[in-house]
Amino acid sequence: MGRPGQATGLPLHHQNEMCSIHADDGLSSLMNRRLSLFFLCLCIVGALSAAHAPVQAQPGDGYLRMNRLGITFISSADHPASEARYRQALLIGAGWNRFPLYWNTVERAPGDFDWTPYDRVIAGDAHFGLQDNVILLGIPGFHREGAIPRGLYEPVFADGSSTTAPGKAPNPANPYASFVYQTVARYKPGGDLARALGWFPDQGVRVWEAWNEPDLRQFWEGSVEDYARLLQVTYLAVKAADPDARVMVGGLAYINPEQNDWLERILAALVGDPARSANNWYFDIAAVHSYSSAPRSGYVVARARTTLARYGLDKPVWLNESGVPVWDDYPGATWTANDPGARQYRSTMQQQAAYVVQSTAFAWAAGADVVFIHQLYDDCGNQAGGTDFTPDSGQSGDAYGLFRNTGAEGCFTHHPQPGTARPAAAAFTLMARIFDAGPFTTGSVLDLAGKATVIAFERTATADRLYVLWNRTIDQQILDIPASAPDGMLYALDNRDYTIFPNDGIFQIGTQPARPGDELTFGGSPFVLVQRIDPALAGVDPLVVALEGEGGETEAIARSATLAPIPGVAGSVLGEVQATPVPPTPDLRPTVDPALGDISPPTAFVQALPVISPPDFTVHWAGQDDGQIALYLIWVRVDGGEWQPWMETTETQALYNGAPGSTYEFAAWAQDAAGNWSTNTDLVAQAVTAVPG
Repeated sequence: MGRPGQATGLPLHHQNEMCSIHADDGLSSLMNRRLSLFFLCLCIVGALSAAHAPVQAQPGDGYLRMNRLGITFISSADHPASEARYRQALLIGAGWNRFPLYWNTVERAPGDFDWTPYDRVIAGDAHFGLQDNVILLGIPGFHREGAIPRGLYEPVFADGSSTTAPGKAPNPANPYASFVYQTVARYKPGGDLARALGWFPDQGVRVWEAWNEPDLRQFWEGSVEDYARLLQVTYLAVKAADPDARVMVGGLAYINPEQNDWLERILAALVGDPARSANNWYFDIAAVHSYSSAPRSGYVVARARTTLARYGLDKPVWLNESGVPVWDDYPGATWTANDPGARQYRSTMQQQAAYVVQSTAFAWAAGADVVFIHQLYDDCGNQAGGTDFTPDSGQSGDAYGLFRNTGAEGCFTHHPQPGTARPAAAAFTLMARIFDAGPFTTGSVLDLAGKATVIAFERTATADRLYVLWNRTIDQQILDIPASAPDGMLYALDNRDYTIFPNDGIFQIGTQPARPGDELTFGGSPFVLVQRIDPALAGVDPLVVALEGEGGETEAIARSATLAPIPGVAGSVLGEVQATPVPPTPDLRPTVDPALGDISPPTAFVQALPVISPPDFTVHWAGQDDGQIALYLIWVRVDGGEWQPWMETTETQALYNGAPGSTYEFAAWAQDAAGNWSTNTDLVAQAVTAVPG
């Protein structure tokens, strides 16, 4: 893509999910779904008494819930989340859910509110311990006046003022203010829903976003000044209903901020308001969006922070949408394999995984507080609800999901491995589990002689030094990283960990080359290196000093090389490494005498597993043959050790009893009725999962 911020025609992500919907259609869809008893109870929440048992995820349930990582559309009124869907998000470490709450959905006639769809969503998120970033948007037709809500410029409160105070009643002549006030009063901690369900004091929504991407016409048709007024009304009404809530500027697409910087224009519109300082400039958090380019994620966060600083403001900035759709997996445009132009702004599945790590690291390095990845499943992408086709049809849709659709989403129902994780899910888990151990510094983005990128962080609470690093060339590169500790942990995108040791005070890390043409966009597969350091060394990173100080010799720390790859590692790691050993080649059982007729070997595979599993999980496998498969031999490898036979069986599934803190890989052989064995003698993992410690 072009330089950061340049207009590029980025895909209009989640357009169908964010645009206005008809309330009647949403209710019909809701009522037609087969909901669990839990969600049915939520649909009649108004009848529940305050004595109802608290709905809360129990402490110690094993889920991480990373406070600085979220996923969009884990649940929403348009995508009802089953328990399985929630658990997929929790298993990979999500702490936040972001979804829209449409005014035109809940207010079906003037003064007639139906909260049922959002009661279910917010109660479900509370039950599973997720925090919510809720977007307030949409205008009922009967409250619309041109491009904006009717009465938007009327006083916010019933006493004729726009001076907020806890509990002040909203002005009926300003319907948007009334909608915001009622919404927050219902869903805040201690609000109407919390009392009805008997929630604990901290359960409820505390982050409210004023619209989505107001700098794009398909979401906001009014002027910048109109939006600044909407932000004022949102802030005052939210704070009156819940003084402890936080109000966020609608996440900005920032397609071309050099020419159309809406954050700058919003602040300029507020400068003339004498009450702006008393009201915290009418927002607590700024938010930006970035797609397809990981460096751009850092750029838009940094630009927002710089813009705020020009007005003397120091506020949190969130990257609350970030993602890239894949083209090499259904429903992506798999037929474009030989047409690079048709794949613009899209990636392979491996590049999507790299993007999750790189974009998140760039954003955190630039000072982002929270980063959201778009999105949990493919759902319907930018396509209309109900869009569906077979993988070989020559059609394509948006495959943003960390997980493939299960078939229950109403779109893209033909994936041969429904509901399974893409590699990006493991990448999300990697960032969640490594960076969750405590607060970390704003990072330093380091360029290694134009050949590699290293983003360096420090975590003082645990005395860790963390590097996210990857190759930016089509050649293998060895990165020489100064050691601050006698050993380090190297983490790969498949969630495997390796203990490495320095040679003469240097960690030598072989990195995977980028695909030709993708050097700047994605680079090679990234690693994360973590060193536990002496607290006295905190704040003095020798790599940062070498590159940012005078006369840094960058050529000494990035050099081309050709290395023999270590099995199971995305790149090659030099030095003494505890890596996956090369498995012994088992004796292949012979094919029977060709005179018997059938000499075609069968094939066998293990179906993909979730990135993270409970200790006891089910493994599925299958095979294909011209005739009949008579037997399966299933192999397992634990924590990168030796491959071991698990079972010989005629069944196609079995329960595996794992242990916390271990990683499990599986592979399958098959024998057909004629005695032929599958030919995959060099065992390669066909399915991988980890059990959290």
